[in-house]
Amino acid sequence: MSLTRLRRCLFALVCLLSASAAQAQVDDLLDRIRADGKLVLAHRESSVPFSYLDAQGRPVGYALDICLRLARAVQQALSMERLEVAYLPVTPANRIEAIEKGLAQLECGSTTNNAARRKQVDFTIPHFITGARFLVKAGRPIDRIDHPEMRKVVSTRNTTPLTALRRIDFERMLRLEIIEAEDHQAAVRMVEEGKADAFAMDDVLLYGLAAGRADPRSLKVVGRFFTTEPLAIMLPRNQPGFKKIVDDEMRRLIYSGDIREIYRRWFEAPIPPNNVALNLPSSYLLRDLWKYPTDKMP
Repeated sequence: MSLTRLRRCLFALVCLLSASAAQAQVDDLLDRIRADGKLVLAHRESSVPFSYLDAQGRPVGYALDICLRLARAVQQALSMERLEVAYLPVTPANRIEAIEKGLAQLECGSTTNNAARRKQVDFTIPHFITGARFLVKAGRPIDRIDHPEMRKVVSTRNTTPLTALRRIDFERMLRLEIIEAEDHQAAVRMVEEGKADAFAMDDVLLYGLAAGRADPRSLKVVGRFFTTEPLAIMLPRNQPGFKKIVDDEMRRLIYSGDIREIYRRWFEAPIPPNNVALNLPSSYLLRDLWKYPTDKMP
Protein backbone atom coordinates (compact mmCIF):
# COMPACT_ATOMS: atom_id res chain seq x y z
CA MET A 1 0.00 0.00 0.00
CA SER A 2 1.35 3.42 -0.94
CA LEU A 3 2.00 6.06 1.67
CA THR A 4 -0.70 8.31 0.18
CA ARG A 5 -3.29 5.54 0.29
CA LEU A 6 -2.30 4.67 3.86
CA ARG A 7 -2.79 8.30 4.90
CA ARG A 8 -6.22 8.32 3.26
CA CYS A 9 -7.21 5.16 5.12
CA LEU A 10 -6.00 6.56 8.41
CA PHE A 11 -7.92 9.81 7.78
CA ALA A 12 -11.09 7.86 6.99
CA LEU A 13 -10.63 5.81 10.17
CA VAL A 14 -10.19 8.96 12.26
CA CYS A 15 -13.34 10.46 10.72
CA LEU A 16 -15.26 7.26 11.43
CA LEU A 17 -14.11 7.19 15.05
CA SER A 18 -14.89 10.88 15.48
CA ALA A 19 -18.37 10.38 14.05
CA SER A 20 -18.93 7.43 16.38
CA ALA A 21 -17.79 9.46 19.38
CA ALA A 22 -20.01 12.37 18.36
CA GLN A 23 -22.97 10.05 17.94
CA ALA A 24 -22.32 8.59 21.39
CA GLN A 25 -22.40 12.12 22.78
CA VAL A 26 -25.60 12.88 20.89
CA ASP A 27 -27.30 9.79 22.27
CA ASP A 28 -25.95 10.07 25.82
CA LEU A 29 -28.23 12.74 27.32
CA LEU A 30 -31.23 11.94 25.14
CA ASP A 31 -30.96 8.25 26.06
CA ARG A 32 -30.74 9.18 29.74
CA ILE A 33 -33.85 11.36 29.52
CA ARG A 34 -35.72 8.60 27.71
CA ALA A 35 -34.62 6.00 30.29
CA ASP A 36 -35.44 8.20 33.30
CA GLY A 37 -38.64 9.55 31.82
CA LYS A 38 -37.73 12.85 33.47
CA LEU A 39 -36.34 16.27 32.61
CA VAL A 40 -35.03 18.49 35.43
CA LEU A 41 -35.39 22.28 35.23
CA ALA A 42 -33.06 24.34 37.44
CA HIS A 43 -34.79 27.49 38.63
CA ARG A 44 -34.08 30.55 40.74
CA GLU A 45 -36.09 31.68 43.75
CA SER A 46 -35.93 35.47 43.36
CA SER A 47 -35.09 36.37 39.74
CA VAL A 48 -38.36 38.17 39.05
CA PRO A 49 -39.90 37.84 36.47
CA PHE A 50 -37.65 35.20 34.91
CA SER A 51 -37.65 32.51 37.56
CA TYR A 52 -38.96 32.85 41.11
CA LEU A 53 -41.40 31.47 43.67
CA ASP A 54 -45.02 32.61 43.79
CA ALA A 55 -47.06 33.07 46.98
CA GLN A 56 -47.62 29.31 47.19
CA GLY A 57 -43.90 28.56 46.83
CA ARG A 58 -44.23 27.26 43.26
CA PRO A 59 -41.53 28.07 40.66
CA VAL A 60 -42.92 30.42 38.00
CA GLY A 61 -41.66 32.97 35.51
CA TYR A 62 -40.86 33.93 31.94
CA ALA A 63 -37.82 31.62 31.58
CA LEU A 64 -39.71 28.75 33.19
CA ASP A 65 -42.60 29.13 30.74
CA ILE A 66 -40.08 28.91 27.90
CA CYS A 67 -38.40 25.88 29.49
CA LEU A 68 -41.74 24.08 29.72
CA ARG A 69 -42.14 24.59 25.96
CA LEU A 70 -38.62 23.22 25.45
CA ALA A 71 -39.46 20.19 27.62
CA ARG A 72 -42.52 19.52 25.48
CA ALA A 73 -40.33 19.67 22.34
CA VAL A 74 -37.92 17.12 23.85
CA GLN A 75 -40.83 14.82 24.67
CA GLN A 76 -42.12 15.04 21.11
CA ALA A 77 -38.67 14.54 19.57
CA LEU A 78 -38.16 11.39 21.65
CA SER A 79 -41.70 10.14 20.90
CA MET A 80 -42.41 9.75 24.61
CA GLU A 81 -46.01 9.42 25.79
CA ARG A 82 -45.10 11.08 29.09
CA LEU A 83 -42.16 13.14 30.31
CA GLU A 84 -42.02 14.14 33.98
CA VAL A 85 -40.78 17.68 34.60
CA ALA A 86 -38.95 18.08 37.92
CA TYR A 87 -37.60 21.25 39.51
CA LEU A 88 -34.26 22.01 41.18
CA PRO A 89 -33.68 25.33 43.00
CA VAL A 90 -30.29 26.90 42.29
CA THR A 91 -28.43 30.09 43.18
CA PRO A 92 -26.00 32.26 41.18
CA ALA A 93 -23.19 30.43 42.99
CA ASN A 94 -24.18 26.87 42.03
CA ARG A 95 -26.29 27.16 38.84
CA ILE A 96 -23.44 26.36 36.43
CA GLU A 97 -22.29 23.44 38.57
CA ALA A 98 -25.83 22.03 38.57
CA ILE A 99 -25.77 21.84 34.76
CA GLU A 100 -22.15 20.62 34.55
CA LYS A 101 -22.80 17.77 36.99
CA GLY A 102 -26.02 16.71 35.31
CA LEU A 103 -28.26 17.62 38.24
CA ALA A 104 -30.49 19.50 35.77
CA GLN A 105 -30.72 19.54 31.99
CA LEU A 106 -31.95 23.14 31.57
CA GLU A 107 -31.29 26.19 33.74
CA CYS A 108 -34.28 28.48 33.49
CA GLY A 109 -33.35 31.85 34.91
CA SER A 110 -31.48 35.04 34.09
CA THR A 111 -28.00 33.80 33.22
CA THR A 112 -25.78 35.76 30.85
CA ASN A 113 -24.37 33.94 27.83
CA ASN A 114 -20.70 34.92 27.74
CA ALA A 115 -17.40 33.44 26.55
CA ALA A 116 -16.18 32.41 30.00
CA ARG A 117 -19.32 30.43 30.76
CA ARG A 118 -19.37 28.81 27.32
CA LYS A 119 -16.21 26.96 28.39
CA GLN A 120 -18.36 25.12 30.95
CA VAL A 121 -21.88 24.99 29.53
CA ASP A 122 -23.84 25.63 26.36
CA PHE A 123 -26.58 28.21 25.81
CA THR A 124 -29.54 28.43 23.51
CA ILE A 125 -30.82 31.58 21.77
CA PRO A 126 -31.23 34.48 24.24
CA HIS A 127 -34.69 35.18 25.60
CA PHE A 128 -33.80 38.65 26.89
CA ILE A 129 -31.16 41.37 26.57
CA THR A 130 -30.55 43.71 29.45
CA GLY A 131 -27.77 45.62 31.18
CA ALA A 132 -26.66 46.30 34.73
CA ARG A 133 -27.75 49.45 36.60
CA PHE A 134 -28.38 50.36 40.24
CA LEU A 135 -31.25 50.02 42.69
CA VAL A 136 -31.29 52.71 45.40
CA LYS A 137 -33.75 54.14 47.91
CA ALA A 138 -36.21 56.50 46.25
CA GLY A 139 -35.18 59.43 48.45
CA ARG A 140 -31.47 59.18 47.66
CA PRO A 141 -29.89 61.55 45.09
CA ILE A 142 -27.62 58.80 43.69
CA ASP A 143 -27.96 58.63 39.90
CA ARG A 144 -24.59 57.32 38.68
CA ILE A 145 -21.72 55.06 39.68
CA ASP A 146 -19.41 57.95 40.65
CA HIS A 147 -21.96 59.92 42.69
CA PRO A 148 -20.38 61.26 45.94
CA GLU A 149 -22.92 59.36 48.07
CA MET A 150 -22.18 56.07 46.33
CA ARG A 151 -19.74 54.41 48.70
CA LYS A 152 -21.06 50.91 49.47
CA VAL A 153 -22.38 48.82 46.58
CA VAL A 154 -23.76 45.31 46.88
CA SER A 155 -24.08 42.78 44.07
CA THR A 156 -24.94 39.10 43.97
CA ARG A 157 -22.14 36.55 44.17
CA ASN A 158 -20.95 34.89 40.96
CA THR A 159 -22.73 37.29 38.58
CA THR A 160 -21.43 39.30 35.62
CA PRO A 161 -22.52 42.67 37.13
CA LEU A 162 -20.32 41.94 40.16
CA THR A 163 -17.32 41.25 37.92
CA ALA A 164 -17.98 44.37 35.85
CA LEU A 165 -18.44 46.50 38.97
CA ARG A 166 -15.03 45.44 40.31
CA ARG A 167 -13.38 46.16 36.97
CA ILE A 168 -14.90 49.65 36.71
CA ASP A 169 -14.03 50.43 40.33
CA PHE A 170 -10.40 49.48 39.66
CA GLU A 171 -10.12 51.27 36.30
CA ARG A 172 -11.69 54.50 37.54
CA MET A 173 -10.16 54.33 41.04
CA LEU A 174 -13.56 54.92 42.66
CA ARG A 175 -12.57 53.14 45.89
CA LEU A 176 -16.03 51.65 46.35
CA GLU A 177 -16.70 49.15 49.09
CA ILE A 178 -18.10 46.22 47.10
CA ILE A 179 -20.16 43.70 49.05
CA GLU A 180 -21.19 40.21 47.90
CA ALA A 181 -24.70 38.98 48.68
CA GLU A 182 -25.81 35.35 48.50
CA ASP A 183 -28.93 36.17 46.49
CA HIS A 184 -30.93 39.07 45.08
CA GLN A 185 -33.37 39.30 48.00
CA ALA A 186 -30.49 39.65 50.47
CA ALA A 187 -29.00 42.45 48.35
CA VAL A 188 -32.30 44.37 48.21
CA ARG A 189 -32.67 44.10 51.99
CA MET A 190 -29.19 45.60 52.41
CA VAL A 191 -30.27 48.66 50.43
CA GLU A 192 -33.54 48.95 52.35
CA GLU A 193 -31.72 48.65 55.70
CA GLY A 194 -29.04 51.18 54.77
CA LYS A 195 -26.24 48.60 54.78
CA ALA A 196 -25.50 49.41 51.12
CA ASP A 197 -26.08 52.55 49.06
CA ALA A 198 -26.96 50.66 45.91
CA PHE A 199 -27.54 47.18 44.47
CA ALA A 200 -25.85 46.56 41.10
CA MET A 201 -27.69 44.05 38.92
CA ASP A 202 -29.48 43.62 35.57
CA ASP A 203 -32.03 46.40 35.43
CA VAL A 204 -34.95 44.13 34.54
CA LEU A 205 -34.31 42.11 37.69
CA LEU A 206 -34.15 45.31 39.71
CA TYR A 207 -37.53 46.44 38.38
CA GLY A 208 -38.97 43.05 39.23
CA LEU A 209 -37.50 43.01 42.71
CA ALA A 210 -38.77 46.53 43.43
CA ALA A 211 -42.24 45.60 42.19
CA GLY A 212 -42.33 42.71 44.64
CA ARG A 213 -41.65 44.81 47.76
CA ALA A 214 -44.35 45.92 50.17
CA ASP A 215 -43.91 49.49 48.89
CA PRO A 216 -42.56 49.36 45.31
CA ARG A 217 -42.23 53.16 45.21
CA SER A 218 -39.65 53.13 48.02
CA LEU A 219 -36.95 52.01 45.56
CA LYS A 220 -35.85 53.26 42.14
CA VAL A 221 -33.57 52.07 39.33
CA VAL A 222 -30.90 54.60 38.29
CA GLY A 223 -27.77 55.09 36.20
CA ARG A 224 -26.60 54.17 32.74
CA PHE A 225 -26.03 50.58 31.67
CA PHE A 226 -22.52 49.48 32.57
CA THR A 227 -22.89 46.01 31.01
CA THR A 228 -24.82 44.41 28.16
CA GLU A 229 -26.32 41.07 29.14
CA PRO A 230 -27.81 38.55 26.67
CA LEU A 231 -29.75 36.23 28.98
CA ALA A 232 -30.20 32.64 27.80
CA ILE A 233 -31.10 29.19 29.07
CA MET A 234 -28.14 26.99 29.97
CA LEU A 235 -27.77 23.36 28.97
CA PRO A 236 -24.96 20.77 29.16
CA ARG A 237 -21.98 21.10 26.84
CA ASN A 238 -21.21 18.65 24.06
CA GLN A 239 -24.74 17.33 23.69
CA PRO A 240 -25.46 18.40 20.10
CA GLY A 241 -28.58 16.23 19.72
CA PHE A 242 -30.22 17.73 22.80
CA LYS A 243 -29.06 21.23 21.87
CA LYS A 244 -30.52 20.95 18.37
CA ILE A 245 -33.95 20.11 19.78
CA VAL A 246 -33.75 23.08 22.17
CA ASP A 247 -32.43 25.54 19.55
CA ASP A 248 -35.01 24.44 16.97
CA GLU A 249 -37.85 24.97 19.45
CA MET A 250 -36.50 28.40 20.45
CA ARG A 251 -36.48 29.42 16.78
CA ARG A 252 -40.01 28.08 16.35
CA LEU A 253 -41.19 30.10 19.38
CA ILE A 254 -39.59 33.24 17.95
CA TYR A 255 -40.72 32.87 14.32
CA SER A 256 -44.26 31.86 15.30
CA GLY A 257 -44.60 34.81 17.66
CA ASP A 258 -45.34 32.53 20.62
CA ILE A 259 -42.42 33.92 22.60
CA ARG A 260 -43.88 37.43 22.31
CA GLU A 261 -47.07 36.23 23.97
CA ILE A 262 -45.01 34.69 26.79
CA TYR A 263 -43.06 37.95 27.04
CA ARG A 264 -46.21 40.06 27.33
CA ARG A 265 -47.56 37.82 30.07
CA TRP A 266 -44.53 38.41 32.30
CA PHE A 267 -43.35 41.92 31.38
CA GLU A 268 -46.46 43.86 30.42
CA ALA A 269 -49.28 42.29 32.47
CA PRO A 270 -49.71 42.00 36.26
CA ILE A 271 -47.66 39.14 37.70
CA PRO A 272 -47.61 37.33 41.05
CA PRO A 273 -47.22 37.63 43.93
CA ASN A 274 -48.50 41.24 44.13
CA ASN A 275 -50.21 41.42 40.73
CA VAL A 276 -48.10 44.43 39.74
CA ALA A 277 -47.14 44.92 36.07
CA LEU A 278 -43.52 45.74 35.20
CA ASN A 279 -44.66 47.57 32.05
CA LEU A 280 -41.45 46.75 30.17
CA PRO A 281 -42.01 46.36 26.41
CA SER A 282 -39.34 44.40 24.54
CA SER A 283 -36.25 46.47 23.71
CA TYR A 284 -35.03 47.21 20.20
CA LEU A 285 -31.96 45.06 20.95
CA LEU A 286 -34.12 42.02 21.67
CA ARG A 287 -36.40 42.65 18.68
CA ASP A 288 -33.36 42.92 16.39
CA LEU A 289 -31.86 39.71 17.78
CA TRP A 290 -35.11 37.85 17.16
CA LYS A 291 -35.09 38.89 13.49
CA TYR A 292 -32.03 36.63 13.05
CA PRO A 293 -32.04 34.38 16.15
CA THR A 294 -28.65 32.94 17.07
CA ASP A 295 -26.87 31.56 20.12
CA LYS A 296 -23.54 33.00 18.95
CA MET A 297 -22.93 35.86 21.37
CA PRO A 298 -19.76 38.00 21.31
